[in-house]
Amino acid sequence: MQTVAANTAGRHLPVMLAEVMETLQPRDGGVYLDGTFGRGGYARALLEAVDCKVIGLDRDPAAIRMGESLQNEFPGRLDLVEGCFGEMDSLSPKAPVDGVALDLGVSSPQLDEAERGFSFQLDGPLDMRMSSSGPSAADVVNGCSEAELSDIIWRLGEERRARAVARAIVASRGKAPIKTTLHLAEVIRSVVKPSADGIDPATRTFQALRLHVNDELGELERGLSAAERLLAPGGRLAVVSFHSLEDRIVKRFLRAHSDAAPRGSRHAPASERPEPCFLLLMKNAQRPSREEQARNPRSRSARLRAAERTEAPAREARP
Repeated sequence: MQTVAANTAGRHLPVMLAEVMETLQPRDGGVYLDGTFGRGGYARALLEAVDCKVIGLDRDPAAIRMGESLQNEFPGRLDLVEGCFGEMDSLSPKAPVDGVALDLGVSSPQLDEAERGFSFQLDGPLDMRMSSSGPSAADVVNGCSEAELSDIIWRLGEERRARAVARAIVASRGKAPIKTTLHLAEVIRSVVKPSADGIDPATRTFQALRLHVNDELGELERGLSAAERLLAPGGRLAVVSFHSLEDRIVKRFLRAHSDAAPRGSRHAPASERPEPCFLLLMKNAQRPSREEQARNPRSRSARLRAAERTEAPAREARP
């Protein structure tokens, strides 16, 4: 396998690329799925490293369009599929696969385009949808009750001032609908003070709305189960998350479906334990190097968890 650094100089690098490649250990003839294709960073690294085939999956049609140039560079080796990674096992044109990579959250192109409405640093329509369907963030902000907004902001943004933010949103929209990112950010900043670490007061509320609009935590749960069904024995799963809510879901899933699942109490009646579907490849989440954190501030909150698929049959996903 060729080194990542030698082949990606001067290109956009996804977070923890070297660590993800080391985890996946791609080989000639393998099939790998990049479930959050974005700019194709993982896909390109895989295609350049070995003579393999890659499936690039993304719910964002803009990402699929951008990937066509990469597809032309590697004719016959890259399949692009528009859809959610929670359905990867039904959307994948090839099965089983030898590796799955997931880079959770919003991508750099989405953040950089004001018209997508993800960033409070740029003024644009309050959208936040990763695909072009479903209610937008503006629909949520202007249509939900104060109690519903407070619950979303508290549960998905872990914002301590959730009630105050929801109250301020309702008061502001009573005068005029909140349609832009900067308008919403100003409303939030009117009731939430800047933190000592310099994090913008709007950060947690924007995160909560984005997670809600795209059902990202539900998608993650579905995606982990789908990866379990899609991976071949010995295939590897690498998941990079960016905040505690995501990381907690990945940690609990892998622990519950692996040989690390807690055993029952010795005082309780014996119960049959299901065979582990995964073997954990690391006890704790891996963090990016200090060099990467210095080079790319976005990577500072990243956490990588990984596991290897066993021969045990996949478990049924919880409804």
